[in-house]
Amino acid sequence: MVIKIDEYSDVPIYMQIRNQIVMGISSGELKAGEQLPTVRALALEIGINTMTVSKTYQMLKSEGYIMTDRKNGARVRQQIEKTGIISDENKNELRRIVSEARISGVSKKDLQKLVDEYYAGNV
Repeated sequence: MVIKIDEYSDVPIYMQIRNQIVMGISSGELKAGEQLPTVRALALEIGINTMTVSKTYQMLKSEGYIMTDRKNGARVRQQIEKTGIISDENKNELRRIVSEARISGVSKKDLQKLVDEYYAGNV
């Protein structure tokens, strides 16, 4: 999986990495048990500080997406808990996206079609 950083984005780099890894897990690009790059290797590959990658991995671990240990590094968890709950932060983000789509004149049907495609992993 290739991580791409947008240096001009308002989204912090650690969140860009986190979001791309979560999307990789969701799409199946990153498989259960798959080894992630070491903190040092990913930082070098992207050209960022190792502390940024470390912060990302700690966040992913606390969210239950990956597991880490000193011997084996970071791996995608075999079983990710399915709570069926959307966080308040994600609800707010979805509200923002829907609002922007509405203002831009995107129909509910077109927005729903996009959601269906993303949910199915076709995009």
